[in-house]
Amino acid sequence: MAVLAPLLVFAVATWQVVTEGPAADSDERLARRLRADAPPTPFAEFLADLGNVEVALPVLAAALLYAGLRGRRWRPSLAAALAMAAVPAVVAPLKALTDRPGPLGGTEYFPSGHAATAAVAYGGAVLLVLPHVRARMRRLLPAAAAVVCAAVGAGLVWRGYHWPLDVLAGWCLGVPLLVAARAGFRHRETVVTPSGSSAPSGTDRSNAQKP
Repeated sequence: MAVLAPLLVFAVATWQVVTEGPAADSDERLARRLRADAPPTPFAEFLADLGNVEVALPVLAAALLYAGLRGRRWRPSLAAALAMAAVPAVVAPLKALTDRPGPLGGTEYFPSGHAATAAVAYGGAVLLVLPHVRARMRRLLPAAAAVVCAAVGAGLVWRGYHWPLDVLAGWCLGVPLLVAARAGFRHRETVVTPSGSSAPSGTDRSNAQKP
């Protein structure tokens, strides 16, 4: 369900964009009205830039290194790196096929590569770090990643780089890539206890308690 739902939304959004359906038309009118009511500012540019590879990739790279060194297993890091590498490989052909005009001119704006990059980079970083942080951070980090991704989407639309459906489609592509990466995380996770010590999780914890 975590994969099917976003793929279904992506399929509907693509259909509307390709056929210039009512959702795509409403999408463009909404974006124009928003920018007319609130003209873009440098803050909009800052939010959009959070989806740049120059910003998002160093965050993911730091998480890759941290998780690999801390867990002494590099498979999760490799899975997250492959998911990130898949973003342009998936997005570029779709942009060429849909050939959607952008708010400021030009074509090939659907789906948003910046939105997909943010989803995979920040989401992947959180997935890598979660097994090695305390319980409180395990609740805060996913929320923080979601806020950053939402901020990137808002900045892209506000600045005029993308239509809202472009951003939504980018997120919908990012989720399956994250799920695929998570499937490659098959390793013994370490849970950090309040005292700072660690213990194996899941079945490993149960086995550890046996004599």
